[in-house]
Amino acid sequence: MPQLCRLHGWGILPTPRRVFDAVLFSNELDILEIRYGELLPHVDRFVILEANATFTGIPKSLSFLKNINRFAFAGSKIVYDMLPVIELDPGSRRQPFHVEAGHRRALNMLLRRSGIAAGDVLIMADADEIPSPETVQLLKWCDGIPQVMHLELKNYMYSFEFPVDYNSWRATAHVFTEHTLYRHSRQSNLMLADAGWHCSFCFKDIKEFAFKMKAYSHADRVKQDSFLNPDRIQRVICNGEDLFDMLPEEYTFRDLFKKMGPIPKSGSAVHLPSYLIKNAEKFKFLLPGGCLRSG
Repeated sequence: MPQLCRLHGWGILPTPRRVFDAVLFSNELDILEIRYGELLPHVDRFVILEANATFTGIPKSLSFLKNINRFAFAGSKIVYDMLPVIELDPGSRRQPFHVEAGHRRALNMLLRRSGIAAGDVLIMADADEIPSPETVQLLKWCDGIPQVMHLELKNYMYSFEFPVDYNSWRATAHVFTEHTLYRHSRQSNLMLADAGWHCSFCFKDIKEFAFKMKAYSHADRVKQDSFLNPDRIQRVICNGEDLFDMLPEEYTFRDLFKKMGPIPKSGSAVHLPSYLIKNAEKFKFLLPGGCLRSG
């Protein structure tokens, strides 16, 4: 580690920092298992908050709690809590974002109960935004890292067969203080390059795709019921097309031209999470050639 720290312009600590990994969980069981399996040797606490309703007010099962035995391998490091359902009034399109903000406040309280202390590293990310073990090692051992730093993650869509770009930046690493708050927005001008993977809509079952399309904060993009047709969703996944038939608003016109058409496929399994590769048969739907999903 000393050489790697020096190459980044940092010193080396005599003892490593503790690392806390905090996520808001919806229903991404497979990608969460890969996250925890990949980071288990390097993370001291996995802090996870789960609600029994989505940001858009749709009731949902407590998927993590119901499948807690699946994560027994990380059990001693997991700090879990459940947030009760929040009733939504019909109306404002902004409401899902207000609900999401409430979930983040609840996660802040859970973090304080998890034993985190000043000087520890806190990784703030969605479940499908996975920092690499090498990134976490830098955060643990290097002296002089920024107080707040974004993590540049390689974007994938539907599986690791469809690499998109390196424009995922919302995940952050913080050197914790009493003023640190869980957020998922821009917090710094500094970013650690090539820091991991972001696999969006990386589900095993078609029904999980449909649920997320209706449930997440941008659900207004589901313009008609036909978007949720299982045959359509399957075709879109295998072709690397757009589930919503639209492109995100933040793209510039230059980006729009680059994004037109399906995502080019990759046949490579190099530089992917090692836990994924070790469990390739279990997670074959996330690897090149595995686009067919179950109903």
